Amino acid sequence: MMDVSKIIFDNSIPLKDENALQELVNQIGDAKYVLLGEASHGTHEYYKWRTKLSKLLIEKKGFSFIAVEGDWPDCYRLNRYIKNYPDSGKSAHEVLHGFNRWPTWMWANWEIVALAEWLYDYNVKQEEEQKIGFYGLDVYSLWESLEAIVDYLDKNDFATKEVAMKAIKCFEPFKDSEGQEYAKFSRIVPSLCENQVVDLLSQIRLNAPNYNNDPETIMSLKQNAQIVVNAEKYYRAMVIGGPDSWNIRDRHMVLTLNNLMEFHGSQAKTIIWEHNTHIGDARATNMAEEGMVNVGQIIRQQHKAEEVFSVGFGSYKGTVVAGREWGDKMQVMTVPEAKENSWEFELHHLDANDRIIFMNDAMKEIIGKKHFDHRAIGVVYRPQFEYYGNYVPSKMAYRYDAFIYLDETSALHPLHIIPDGNQIPETYPFGV
Repeated sequence: MMDVSKIIFDNSIPLKDENALQELVNQIGDAKYVLLGEASHGTHEYYKWRTKLSKLLIEKKGFSFIAVEGDWPDCYRLNRYIKNYPDSGKSAHEVLHGFNRWPTWMWANWEIVALAEWLYDYNVKQEEEQKIGFYGLDVYSLWESLEAIVDYLDKNDFATKEVAMKAIKCFEPFKDSEGQEYAKFSRIVPSLCENQVVDLLSQIRLNAPNYNNDPETIMSLKQNAQIVVNAEKYYRAMVIGGPDSWNIRDRHMVLTLNNLMEFHGSQAKTIIWEHNTHIGDARATNMAEEGMVNVGQIIRQQHKAEEVFSVGFGSYKGTVVAGREWGDKMQVMTVPEAKENSWEFELHHLDANDRIIFMNDAMKEIIGKKHFDHRAIGVVYRPQFEYYGNYVPSKMAYRYDAFIYLDETSALHPLHIIPDGNQIPETYPFGV
């Protein structure tokens, strides 16, 4: 009979302090893509430990940039700040407080302020081409990307600005619905604004070599145009149902990663921060049966095994920031104890200590075929229904290359609320 506890114990180490991370860094080796997950979008410890690991990878392994499950325009403003570009903001707090699209807490939080200020201080000592970047991978920023495009073209290319204005005019009737009204209307007119956004992308790509700006500004312009094209596809797919909209989103994130790696050169390395559902290989979950792919799967398929290393995160119980409905007020909610026989349940009953588990050949051989229910909490969360809808059946030894287990976790510290009557949390900057 399989002794799950023994095999996990034998292939893991306690996570008591930062020293334990060195063994994880050693296991990462020469990987160019390090994917760091999270079991929720509102947990302090996931951000804290990803920050500690990211700093080690930057300092010891020469990683080039951090790419996150966030909007490109907002994250690019933070990228400009940490690289000390002109007129890029007085502080990380000022820049991040401008992140105002729900769920604001994902990136507008004190944990990211601490990381951003560390990156700023690190970059001050670097040559321009060695500065660490911070970018958003997501596809949701249709309007923000259009506005960024128009703002640039207004100063540099008035003819192409007219092409952008045609796209804006096409989307204008649907501006206030987060894409839902556009999705419904596209059932009647399937290619509603498709031609306008494709024309805009083509024109920007054609003219980009003639723009007299720094290369990163031009790269950002082209990325915003790509977002507009893929956001239009995403919203059209929403109304159909099935896996299409999910797959468009994750393929867009991989395309963005590929563009960033090309921009940073042949020696580039990236650290990717996304939810476990994006970075853990979909082929090792029931997502594959539903026709879904994800970032972790595609990156593994595109590159050699030794070039990719994914780290999942999870906890047994704690508190989390989330909303009960999409767009709802953020709340600190209790995360109940993990359900019986889940992955998190097994780890808690091992010895209830934080630890790093390595998914090596021994783990694959012993537990590789076993499906564990693995907790996944989104920005919308209803703890009372958790046992029915917040677990993803997973072959854990194939889903990740390593797993960071944190027995009890606490809620993130958002910027847009005042925690306990104080603007700055008492423990800031959280030792990072």
